[in-house]
Amino acid sequence: MKQISSVQNPFIKSLVLLQEKAKARKQTGTFLIEGQREISIAIKGGYQIETVLFLPEICTEKEAYQLAQNAELIEINKEVFQKLAYRDTTEGILAVAKTKSTLLSDLQLSENPLILVAEAPEKPGNIGALLRTADAANLDAVIIANPKSDLYNPNIVRSSVGCLFTNQIATGTTAEIITFLKEKNISFYCATLQNSNGYHLENYTTPTALVVGTEATGLTQEWRNAATQNIIIPMQGEIDSMNVSVAAAILIFEAKRQRGF
Repeated sequence: MKQISSVQNPFIKSLVLLQEKAKARKQTGTFLIEGQREISIAIKGGYQIETVLFLPEICTEKEAYQLAQNAELIEINKEVFQKLAYRDTTEGILAVAKTKSTLLSDLQLSENPLILVAEAPEKPGNIGALLRTADAANLDAVIIANPKSDLYNPNIVRSSVGCLFTNQIATGTTAEIITFLKEKNISFYCATLQNSNGYHLENYTTPTALVVGTEATGLTQEWRNAATQNIIIPMQGEIDSMNVSVAAAILIFEAKRQRGF
């Protein structure tokens, strides 16, 4: 079994770049996963693991081998582990995994899909929270319109607590996604202040996409004009918006309630 004990090792340097640079992740088609739970969820979600690195003081060779399967297994020391680990506690194990396609055409939808669309979310924490909500509701897919962040950003991987790997995720421009939804005969309801009905008044029991925008600017006019119906969550306080992940959760679980789940 291979061992690496220097942070100057070229392979280790390349992994540091994966943690720090979206360009490196895009060029190699790989990213880093930390922690036994997250690696296990990624494997279950069909992600291909190329390499597993483990710190024997925390993670045994047997535990690492069970996760590695057919991947290369590398023993590292504490210095290397601390150089690579994004979190303080990651159970002494990291994996290099292949990214997945995010093409709209690759989505596998049910006969009566329920989809979340988020336009231009910027904060990794919000994206992670949206993915957790989507997983909790067992949505068909999450679609990111005009993405501002690399999906495999370590902050998104971390904040999603593995739900990056449990959801079907696609990306595209607003125009591409609107065309996709119309071609699939999926009604889409846009959360916005303008020309909106109360969210609880609409019917989400047929193929449905729920569309949310950013807290700062909301959805673009393109979405508002094309929507099957614009919807609003009535606000009774002083402010007129709430965290995007909270708003999405309210809409999603109203749709789930209507569908009898």
